[in-house]
Amino acid sequence: MTSPDPTRESRFEQLFAVLGDMDAAVAAVYRDRGEGEVRPRFALPLIRLARLGPMTITALAAEVDRSHSALSQTIAQMRRAGLVTSEAGQDGRTRIVSLTDRGRALVPFAEAEWRATEAAIAEVEAELPYALSQAAADLAAALERRSFAERLADHLNGPE
Repeated sequence: MTSPDPTRESRFEQLFAVLGDMDAAVAAVYRDRGEGEVRPRFALPLIRLARLGPMTITALAAEVDRSHSALSQTIAQMRRAGLVTSEAGQDGRTRIVSLTDRGRALVPFAEAEWRATEAAIAEVEAELPYALSQAAADLAAALERRSFAERLADHLNGPE
């Protein structure tokens, strides 16, 4: 006898779907403005580069709290969109990321979008009995106590 399909119910898929819908709404703001190749995840590095100036991918990754690998991929996409350039650093191993004229021109809109997104989230939070930002903080604290990887491994390995 086969077990029931475990994908019929999912807390994880529901969370991903809601966050995906929110991300898609932000992406639509850029698309409707004619910036279809601009992704919501570009806003934070774009704004930080505008505020802090050119920097290495490593420094920018630390500024935006992303892994070097993830940010390298984002920077490559931003370069293809004409928002940034990257040049070899002094030691040849690092890359210095700078805004292009197009990137600088987009910053005021990216900042406005960021503020509008934060305001929309605050509006949603006001309708809920438990703020999304508090839920995220509580989730992070729980995963600090015991990582998701440990929990996942325990469930895969079954009871001892």
